[in-house]
Amino acid sequence: MVIRGSFGDTRHPSLEDALALGLTREEYELVCVKQGGPPNQVELAMYSLLWSEHCAYKHSKKLLRTLPTEGPHVVMGPGENAGAVDVGGGLVCAFKVESHNHPSAVEPFQGAATGVGGILRDIFAIGARPIAVLDSLRFGEPSVARSRYLIDGAVSGIGHYGNSIGVPTVGGEVYFEDPYEQNCLVNAMALGLARREHLIRSAAAGPGNVVILFGASTGRDGIGGASVLASAELGSDAEGGQDKRPTVQVGDPFEEKKLMECSLELLRRGLLVSLQDLGAAGLTSSASEMASKGEVGIDIDVAMVPLREPGMEPFEVMVSESQERMLCVVDPGDVEEVMALCDKWEVNGAAIGAVTDSGRVRVLDAGELVGDMPVRALVDDCPLYDLHPVKPSEPLYPQPAQSLASEAEPQETLLALLSCPNIASRRPLFEQYDAIVQSRTVRRPDEADAAVLVLPDGSALAVSIDGNGRRVAADPYRGTVEAVLECSANLACVGAEPLGTTNNLNFGNPEKPHVAWQLAESVRGLADACRTLAAPIVGGNVSLYNEGSTGPIYPTPVIGMVGRLPDARRAGRLGFVRAGEQIALVGPFAPSLAASELAKLRGKPLPDGLGGELDVAAIVAAQAAVREGVSRAESTLSSAHDIAEGGLAVALAECCLAGGLGARVELPPSPSPSVALFGEGPGGFIVSGAPEALRALAERLAVSPIGTVGGEALSIELSGTAVVAIALEELAQARSGGLMEYFP
Repeated sequence: MVIRGSFGDTRHPSLEDALALGLTREEYELVCVKQGGPPNQVELAMYSLLWSEHCAYKHSKKLLRTLPTEGPHVVMGPGENAGAVDVGGGLVCAFKVESHNHPSAVEPFQGAATGVGGILRDIFAIGARPIAVLDSLRFGEPSVARSRYLIDGAVSGIGHYGNSIGVPTVGGEVYFEDPYEQNCLVNAMALGLARREHLIRSAAAGPGNVVILFGASTGRDGIGGASVLASAELGSDAEGGQDKRPTVQVGDPFEEKKLMECSLELLRRGLLVSLQDLGAAGLTSSASEMASKGEVGIDIDVAMVPLREPGMEPFEVMVSESQERMLCVVDPGDVEEVMALCDKWEVNGAAIGAVTDSGRVRVLDAGELVGDMPVRALVDDCPLYDLHPVKPSEPLYPQPAQSLASEAEPQETLLALLSCPNIASRRPLFEQYDAIVQSRTVRRPDEADAAVLVLPDGSALAVSIDGNGRRVAADPYRGTVEAVLECSANLACVGAEPLGTTNNLNFGNPEKPHVAWQLAESVRGLADACRTLAAPIVGGNVSLYNEGSTGPIYPTPVIGMVGRLPDARRAGRLGFVRAGEQIALVGPFAPSLAASELAKLRGKPLPDGLGGELDVAAIVAAQAAVREGVSRAESTLSSAHDIAEGGLAVALAECCLAGGLGARVELPPSPSPSVALFGEGPGGFIVSGAPEALRALAERLAVSPIGTVGGEALSIELSGTAVVAIALEELAQARSGGLMEYFP
């Protein structure tokens, strides 16, 4: 489904042309009704993109309306380029997560790089200066050559773009699972800061105002790219993908740096009425959405668009997804000054159209009308579809290969978990990223459960991004609730209170009943968890049709959450700090091996569900108590780390390795040593501190002392029997060597 070259009769495209562009027969007939007759080439191209799944959210919009979007900190919610929350001192934090999955599966370097470029434009499109990037990645097992090729390219692309533009990559996550082998996931999140009064919206306004395109010139790269690739299954040819490579955009971070500085200076000078970045569907999407939000019309003359390649057809200009471009609306009296600033920053600037009161998007070519469409039909009248969810009666995903014997001793099991791809140190990957440029980074990716960035008044932002597709596959509702709770737990461990949430919903084909069930249950869990946390959704993205020839990916809701802590100097850390301090287990932790990392190593199939109902309110209360214990001025906890993949034993090992200190731990009797040591579930924390810090915490939360910091080994006794005694050096070798084998 590539737009370029897809048309038969260019003046009067046929139904077959419409079907080739991704419209259904019924949708094409509706377009004809809206247009008062068959659309021409330009019109059909524009409808096919704006009515695609990627642009119209036609299978998910009804579900998204159930999400909580309002709260005391929300300044800008869904519907704009990014959401924003109030962080005090007149500042707002803008943030959003988006996907570039299918392009990255075809060309991983450029797919991931332009994913970063796109999310950064979303941030400065509302007037905020980007201050950080995070990434959430999913690939097949690293033992597979194609998976290594994809992750090498994607990580290099993320590092190249972020490092070149001067925005730190401060955190993220990566998982390796078989269902992502043909369809990898590359989700990028960005944050920015702005004065509240400097925010701008994208709604076009003021008939007679001038529409200016500025930034890079327009070429044929990316025609039909994100909007088409993201609206269909990749199929088996994704393994080569050569035929789809022309649809993948090519990015230039140095051009984007100039574009960013130009945009921010235009906003500081008050020269713009509205601003919109050009992403999927290019000028088609940006101009039409600006007109829709402002309830106006827009005329665009493609002959005025600066081109990289001569001889481009009008429809090609309108749907090109060339990167590093912005569209703005300007008062006629300010056009000269806007053009002068474009010259200053060495970016192309051209007046290409005007705002009208027609309620239509009109496309002209040197003054000749070549396309004329009602704005409402293009943007607002795309048909929305009801899902038909049916819980699958048979397993959807194959049983993993066994790599660890069920009878393995706890010590062998711990070392195996520490070295498995989903738990091993990510240093071989994230060391390619600059995490400290801009000098705001207080906690790096390996120092705390969440990244921490200092604000001008000495307070700080914390940010985390999380999701566990395997657990969501086992139980879409509860798994999604757990993903939200994991994100807020990470914020609690650094002492931050959640302010708002963003999400990227990565799922398979929603037209299939089992995928529809996964999606509906996941959104229900997302809504319930965010309401309980009072961390509303301020924006996000949906990526559907993530399937290959072997079936769908794991359902993967990726959650990004931003919080604030009052004093950056008291930001928590995960590593043990001082020998002799006490270690305690706190929180309503009820571990289970269902869908755990250990279950995967043992070759266990996914269960049908993750157990009983969660006491989410109790977990949120525990997070609040830990947050207070970390951030208060007196009797402060020295460290805090939530129990996640690999369970309690892995969390203890991570605390030891991060702090360079051993620990001696004694656990109470348990009917199942494996569950006690390696079971997973939300709600549990490992904290350390002086006795008075633990006593202060115990005033709000049940505290179970389990050991003492110190020594050069991790020693764990269970029911009075030593089950683990491993030197820190051996723990470090296991954890650091897990991915080093594949990415030396």
